[in-house]
Order: sequence, then C-alpha cells, then structure tokens
Amino acid sequence: MLLKIREKSQGVFSWLILLMICVPFALWGIQNYLDVGEESPVATVGEKEFFQRDINRAYSQYSENFKGMNIDETQLKKLALEKLIRDEVLLQHVEDEGLAVTDKSVRDFVATLEYFQTDGKFDKERYQALLSQQKITSDEFVRRIKKAMIMEQFQRTIVESGFSTDYDVEQFFKIQNQTRSAHFVTVPLPVVGADVGDDEIQAYYQDNVESYRTESTVAIEYIELALDDLAKSIKPTSAQLEMFYQEQQDAFRTDERRKISHILLSDENKALIQAAEIKERLKSSSFATLAGEFSADKLSASKGGDLGLIVAGDMDPDFEKIAFGLAEGEVSDPVKTEFGYHIIKVTELTPGVVKPYEEVKKIVELGFKKVEAENIFYELGETLAEISFESPDTLDVAAESIGVAIQQTDNFTRSQGNTDISAEESVREKAFSEDVLAGNNSEVIELGSDRIVVLRVLNHSPSKARELSEVSGLIESRLKRDSAKQQSLEIANALKALVQSGKSLDLLAKEKGLSYVVADDLGRNNGDLPWEINRAIFVGAKPKSDQPTTMVVALESGEQAVVNLLSVTEGELAKADKKELGIARTNITKLLAEGDFDAVLSDLQADAVVNLSEL
Repeated sequence: MLLKIREKSQGVFSWLILLMICVPFALWGIQNYLDVGEESPVATVGEKEFFQRDINRAYSQYSENFKGMNIDETQLKKLALEKLIRDEVLLQHVEDEGLAVTDKSVRDFVATLEYFQTDGKFDKERYQALLSQQKITSDEFVRRIKKAMIMEQFQRTIVESGFSTDYDVEQFFKIQNQTRSAHFVTVPLPVVGADVGDDEIQAYYQDNVESYRTESTVAIEYIELALDDLAKSIKPTSAQLEMFYQEQQDAFRTDERRKISHILLSDENKALIQAAEIKERLKSSSFATLAGEFSADKLSASKGGDLGLIVAGDMDPDFEKIAFGLAEGEVSDPVKTEFGYHIIKVTELTPGVVKPYEEVKKIVELGFKKVEAENIFYELGETLAEISFESPDTLDVAAESIGVAIQQTDNFTRSQGNTDISAEESVREKAFSEDVLAGNNSEVIELGSDRIVVLRVLNHSPSKARELSEVSGLIESRLKRDSAKQQSLEIANALKALVQSGKSLDLLAKEKGLSYVVADDLGRNNGDLPWEINRAIFVGAKPKSDQPTTMVVALESGEQAVVNLLSVTEGELAKADKKELGIARTNITKLLAEGDFDAVLSDLQADAVVNLSEL
C-alpha cells in the first residue's frame, strides 16, 4: 500500500505517548490482585487478546478526557474498548507494512519530553527514576514509544498527502464570506401571564413528578493511602542513609565526559578504502587536518572534526559504544552508523566522580524516604486491595491490617462533593455505583499515581419526589411563563402569516408597537444580533425572486422573533488576503485529509478479524 514513508516523529503529541506508556503502577500491581486466575479474553483482534484488565486500563486512560462531564460509565467503557480495538487494528497494519523508526528517533523524542527534563534538559537519572516508579523497564518503554510513533507516522503520511483544489477553496470563501440582509421584529412576553388554577398545578405535578425529585445523597467512610504521608512518617537512621548512599552511588556520580572528534565517511562504496588511507596518513598528519580533508560532516570538519564534550546518551548507540571504550588520544577503526562510517578520536576525557556524601546528604534522605515509601505503598496497597475484597462488608479489618485510620465524609451528591475527598469525581462515581450502594466495599480507586482509596457507604438517602406543597410555587411560575411564551408564539405566527400574504413587516411592527430592526450586509460571524437570529438568517433558505424568506425564531429569553431574510450575496475569493487564503487552504486540506484517514481506518477495521465477548 505504501511505497515509502518518511520518518517523522516531531509531531507526536507527548501527552498521547505518555498516556500510552505511563499507566500508574497501582494498575499493574494492586489491581492485578483482582485479575488472577483463569481469564477468558474480552476481545481479540487477529491473534491479539484483550482481557478485562486491559479494558479497565483503557477505560481509566480514556475517561481522563471526560472529567467533569456527566457521561454514562457504560457508554464510556464501550468507547474505550472501541478505541483500544481501533488502535490495535492500526498497529497491526503498520507492523505488517514493515514501518519502523530508528533508535535515534526515539532518543531524540524522549529527550524533548518535559517529564524527563531538569532545567529544560534531558535528565537521565530522572528518566530512570520515573521508569522505575512506573515499574517499566527501559526496553518496554522504548517498545511502547516506537509503537506510538509508528502509528502517528502512518497517520501523518496520509494526512500530509491530502490536498484541496482551487474549487474547494473557492466554494469555502463563497460560503464563509457570504453576506445576508434581513429585517426583524421581536415579540416580547406578556407582562402578566394568565392566572393558574390549583387543578392545573396538580395536573402538571402529576405529569412531571420526575422533574421534582431530590438528588440522591450518600456519606462514606474510607481508607486513604498516600505516598507523601508514608514518606513523611519514615525516620531513617544515619546508618541507613549511608548504606543507601553506598548502594546508589551511580545516582550521585557525575557523568563521564569525553571530548570527541570524528571523520565521517558517507560514501559506503569508498568508505573503507578511505579509512585505510586515513589510518596510514595519521602516522604523519594530524587528525584535525585529515578531518578537514575527508569528513562529510562539514560543520565539525571545519573545526578539525571536533564534536565537543559528550555524555552517554547523546549519540548513536553504535557510535557511543566505541567512543566510550577508547582511551584518551586513541583513534578507532571505522564505525558504521545510519549516517555512514566514522573514525573516532577521544581528545579529552573527564572521568565521572561520585559526589561526597555530605554534599548530597539531603538528596540521599529524600531519595531513601521515597524508595522506602514506594515499597511500603505498594505492599500496603496490595494488602488493602486483598483484605477489602475478602471482607467486603467492612473496612475495619483492612484499616487494622495496614495501620491507617478510617475517615468519614458528610453527605454529598453524585454531581457535587464537599471540600474533602468527595470533591474527587472518581470517588463520587464509585460511591454511587450499584455494587457500593448494595453495601460492598469499593475496589481500589486511584487518585493519581501516589494516592489510593477504598470506600464504603455509611448512609444513603435515595432520590424521592418532593411534595406538591414544596414545589407548587415553582410550578405556578413555570405555567405562567409557558402561557406567556405560547401567547408570544401565537402573535409571531400571526405576523408571519400576514407578511407571507403580502403585508409589510415594517408597517405591522408600527401597528403592534414593536421594534423594527434593519440588519443589512451581515457577516456570518456577526456578534451584534442575538445568536439565534443570526443563525436563523444564515441557515434560512435563499429568497426566491423578490419574495423574502419569513421565519419565526424562538429566543432563549422565551420571546419570539419574526425574521424576513431579504437577500444573499455570495462571498468572493478575490477579497481574501494572502494570509487568509493560506490559512483557509491549510484548514480545508486538513479537514479533507482527516476524512481520508478515517476512511482508511474504517476499511482496515472492516477487514480485520475482531471478536467481542460480553463485557
């Protein structure tokens, strides 16, 4: 399908990559306690099997995009599963196509991620520490990034191959720069609505009793395990800190720095012959002179081949393997990388040294506390998950086992928490879940990667219908307003009929004492009129001959407007400046290309072998 795909990684969104790779370790450890035993796959894509724990992880990640929105959990889980399947279909396709990214691309990309930077620069120690916290090996991390980059590369190839024609652009500007002229009147609500009888209020209440229910409330008790709290409670001895320092000396070692020069031979057909000639001439000529003569890297060649000081992780792995194995002043044999053959010389070497204990004592203490706290957090978390699951009708056993106090909240609703832990949406969602309301402990709830909670309901006040006496005033006001809106609509419809019979809207407005507004040459993005009227003007049918298009438009205020659309003037491409034209073409092309990608993905899914079980 693809002849060639250029390697591009700069456009990968780092948040997407991190979403794919940084699953909080609690999901991998604590939650897996509940995933043991024989398990059947929930879905298969080709030979790839997905289990319930995979769906749970996908849902946890996917639902982050919808925090604060009142979206049904079942629907979200379905969407998360669909996305998981769609991504796997795409991944299998790009792997079948043989697409790949180089290790250097991965290293370059990782170096740009702020999660692994200190003071704006890649921090190898931070990188390793964060991977360790997530229980992810470097190989696994790189594998996941490569997958994400390959999929993004494939999408970019299709999207960037999209194009738009001059006709597409011309049609866009005809619509975008279109102007319309309209006149309208607004029919206000009557100042006093019709009287409402008790029978009407009673009847409305009976028909709409579900609209006047109280919101269900719960109060909960819960056990919270927080990494920061555990770290603060740890009081290390001097002996423990010194031992930690000795065990972790690599973390306190400055990087070995080497000043490197090289000669790059990019013509593979001649490289080895040139290398032999260079090696012979080094007996009588300087490395710098030969770099200037032979090196294809013109930037460093002008400086005698000097690449400056480098540390591990800066260069291609094959290049580094040789460069960091040379003694100071030593020259290497030819080293092959994706750029060609290199002849490498170490011109200066500064060994890495371990910083004195006293200099890093505070960092040692923080590091010790963090490591110890993480170990305790993981162990207690597993215990909490296990015991709260095995004793589902109480938190007492789990609290006693891990030595953490049970806390309580005041009443809260599903949509609104208090200033305590009920302010967390995931806590409210779980507190109102069917299983928890039935009297069981919740499963472990992750609040980020460093806090977990298990909860149960203390008391539950179900939603109930409010008494008529409580809401009769609200209903009376509602009925009066509905009556007023209906009167306004009837007047507006009568005016519309008169206009369509040939009467002048201007004269009718004067007769009725209504304000008559002239709105000529309106632009699509005009902000001077009520948005409902402006929208109606631009979706209204184009007037035929001299006959205006007459519409009745409901306003948010409850008032009605009678609108006469008089004329439509098409926009002109010639009126667009160069910058506007460029932006429009880019956006149109992007929109069409994204449609192409969706079509390709739909075709791939249609051809894929996907099997689903009941969730």
